[in-house]
Amino acid sequence: MSANLAALLSESATAHGSRPALLDGDERVAYADLEARAMRCAGVLDGRGVRAGDRVGIHLPNGTEFAAAFYGILRLGAIAVPLNALLKPPEVRRRLEHAGARAIVTGSEDAARGLDRIGPDGIASGEPAAAIAGCQPDDTAIILYTSGTTAGANGAELTHGGLRAQAEFVASSVLRLTPEDVVLGAVPLAHVFGLSAALDAPILSGSCVALMKRFEAAAALELMVAAGATVFLGVPTMCLALLEAAGEDAAVPPLRIAHSGGASLSPETLKTFAARFGCEIVEGYGMTEVGGLVATQRPGRPPKPGSVGTPAGPIELRLVAEDGSDAPTAAVGEVLVRGTARMKRYWRDPAATRDALRDGGWLATGDMGYRDEDGDLFLVDRKKDVILRGGYTVYPREIEDVLYAHPDVHEAVVLGVPDERLGEEVVALVVPRAGRAGDPEELREFARDRVAAYKYPRLVVLVEGLPHGGSGKVLRREIDREPLRRALDDRLGRS
Repeated sequence: MSANLAALLSESATAHGSRPALLDGDERVAYADLEARAMRCAGVLDGRGVRAGDRVGIHLPNGTEFAAAFYGILRLGAIAVPLNALLKPPEVRRRLEHAGARAIVTGSEDAARGLDRIGPDGIASGEPAAAIAGCQPDDTAIILYTSGTTAGANGAELTHGGLRAQAEFVASSVLRLTPEDVVLGAVPLAHVFGLSAALDAPILSGSCVALMKRFEAAAALELMVAAGATVFLGVPTMCLALLEAAGEDAAVPPLRIAHSGGASLSPETLKTFAARFGCEIVEGYGMTEVGGLVATQRPGRPPKPGSVGTPAGPIELRLVAEDGSDAPTAAVGEVLVRGTARMKRYWRDPAATRDALRDGGWLATGDMGYRDEDGDLFLVDRKKDVILRGGYTVYPREIEDVLYAHPDVHEAVVLGVPDERLGEEVVALVVPRAGRAGDPEELREFARDRVAAYKYPRLVVLVEGLPHGGSGKVLRREIDREPLRRALDDRLGRS
């Protein structure tokens, strides 16, 4: 078995050649056809002078061309640099300049400025490159740029062996995929969740992926019903939108399992989703730097509300206190991880690498959590998002979970805003459910009745929507705190 991740596709093409690998609009792409397209992509790149170790960007929406380009780049021994299709050309160029990319597969001439550009149609025009380049399991396969909760984007170097380990774990232990499964591919394939769970794991298993260029709930429901989807992958906002689209009377697909990540689902949403779609739903916690899952609930095991489960197969996990000692059971500490799937380093950023890596090969995640007596992990918040109010620690996620229990709340985010007296004050932004107006004072009192006095939000602001990244996470850094500070001062009668 070749260590090259591109062998996932080659192995399944041999075993399942005529079976559908992808459903892409009206096109049904068989495994043998997808491998042929990847081979031709490798041939095009080879003809352009791309060699093993060269970096090649992919700036495409979910589709057959993305999959062919991804496996084609790896097949040649080059390093793939997947970039979210929603990134603007300047953002694409900054990342590719940092990566030292030689070429890019994209439909945007502006994004490719200064680079050798291969259009999405052009990857099919080359002579097939039949051989898969040899490599070692710890060779870099992709550079995947982080996103979401931090202002800067770091390029995590992920290996062929680590990505295969993640795919094998997701396929066998989490989704339990078979060639009979149809997986909804609506999460971005350029993001670690989509790449690992919606592409590599299904391709490894001979399953079929029903692709969507961009998630839209009604269209997703229609596609899943038509394709007979058995597996749903998404984030909480997608789960909530699907529930609204399904209503009480709409046809639903024959799902057997759903997996949600990126943020926590409220216990009520978990229960409602499972009942409406007649499937098991599990939650997990992943990050770019490990190429997929850090921890996840397992199917067949009753989930504990609020838990993201136990460590993923390729991952070791520990929790440490401020002094670096191991946090005892039920005590909050920072999550550290290591293992086969851990990144090698941040590309061309030794300072960021030194900041992230600890003695013994442990990677500091910046996430805070605790484990119970069974070893289940409960996340409480990002280390940088913790609110310090008057000497007390407030974990935004705890307050958000309380707000999600209110029937008027579709989405909520809790923030700390500057306060001269207390250091920070607690404020909540709430997106009401469709058809509900929402009352800020009622929501404030709802939270006040359920958490300690220092925790509840002194101000609740109703908003039409929140900024989200490509993975579905709320981009807290894009929320301007200054207007919230002024609104809080007005409410409290401070000038």
